Amino acid sequence: MNPSSPCEGQSPEGDPPDDWFHLSTMSLGTQGSDGSRDDPEEPEERGRLKSKLVLAWNNVKYGWSFKSKAHFSKTSPLTMLGQSYLLSHGVERECFRQAFATLLWLTYRRGFPQLDGSSLTTDSGWGCMLRSGQMLLAQGLLLHLLPPGWTWLSANHGRRKSIVSFLESRTEVTHRRVVSWFGDHPIAPFGLHQLVEQGTSAGKKAGDWYGPSIVAHILRKAVDAASAEVSNLTVYVAQDCTVYVDDVVRLCERPLSEGSTGPSPAWKSVIILVPVRLGGEVLNTTYIKCVKNLLRLECCIGIIGGKPKHSLFFVGYQDEQLLYLDPHYSQSTVDITQDNFPLESFHCKCPRKISFSRMDPSCTIGFFAKSQKEFELLCSTVSTALSSSTEKYPIFTIAEGQGQEDERDAPPNSITHILTKDKARLQRTNNSNSMDEFVLL
Repeated sequence: MNPSSPCEGQSPEGDPPDDWFHLSTMSLGTQGSDGSRDDPEEPEERGRLKSKLVLAWNNVKYGWSFKSKAHFSKTSPLTMLGQSYLLSHGVERECFRQAFATLLWLTYRRGFPQLDGSSLTTDSGWGCMLRSGQMLLAQGLLLHLLPPGWTWLSANHGRRKSIVSFLESRTEVTHRRVVSWFGDHPIAPFGLHQLVEQGTSAGKKAGDWYGPSIVAHILRKAVDAASAEVSNLTVYVAQDCTVYVDDVVRLCERPLSEGSTGPSPAWKSVIILVPVRLGGEVLNTTYIKCVKNLLRLECCIGIIGGKPKHSLFFVGYQDEQLLYLDPHYSQSTVDITQDNFPLESFHCKCPRKISFSRMDPSCTIGFFAKSQKEFELLCSTVSTALSSSTEKYPIFTIAEGQGQEDERDAPPNSITHILTKDKARLQRTNNSNSMDEFVLL
């Protein structure tokens, strides 16, 4: 049996035992049965052997895909990140195909340099939430750096060579640079190595499972640390399901230099991340309409979510099914330090769908505004979308004023659960599980 292309089908699901992925990080010099200390080299050798076994297991588990294509309706509109497509129309079908293939696809990788503090050279089995977060951040970066409506050249068949060459000199260089920022190399500002390092302040390490709220704060820290590579961009993480307008404005305004004149301060682009919980142990279905309305907005850049124990990156929907990119496919690491490194494995041509009913209630919703005018429009359109819910309590709110504390100092798990009709069960969930204990992997 030969592995098929990752775009031909869905990777297998499920997870190994909880302790499987932590075997390679066991401490050295364990005590023997006779009370003596083992030779430090022996447990080190055992650790290397266990790492190889973990790698072999994950390569088998996530290195295969099965040919089961998703079926899409030709009569119902398909919505993806603020755009609507009717697939019965050839032109719109091709536009959707190009737009989906343009999205950056960040998946499990194997064979990269060891992560600090561990012997891990793959994130298969534990890094899918970080990968989903990477995909959301990548979408924001593409909107920040490339012109509106840009599509990846390789997704556009039939272009004349002269046009391709011209556009490569203008946008493909930027596209390649953005992809390199997510490479699995210590120098990549948004690669796995940097994200794992940023997670240490929240008590996370390589091989741990990450929740959508912690990933939101990790992304914020990574963008702050990469100001030399990515200028005029900031990330705001909502507090307690509330986006405080004054806090966002304070982050985005760039005061004019002393002695200069101008009508107003310059403005940074902003990615707004809102960690939420759409119910107790399962999704509260009254929020489905609201989620759909948010995905219809052009300012929405996706949802870091998934189904229980299986993170996915949601980018749209059709009827009662969500459209997503799946990070659960193990690919060889691409050396992004080489000129003209291959880009094909960072894009996927086969969209997948999952029923709303299978969506895990824990997720982080992302938005992007490039200017102050876009941010003001975002506040208006998002507030309208939020009001569409028939539930008494909205998914989140946008409020004037400032939060009670600097959001950059807020703890990663400071999130208020959305109340549901079953308040007693939700309270038990809130007491027994933090946002990041309800893991989507």
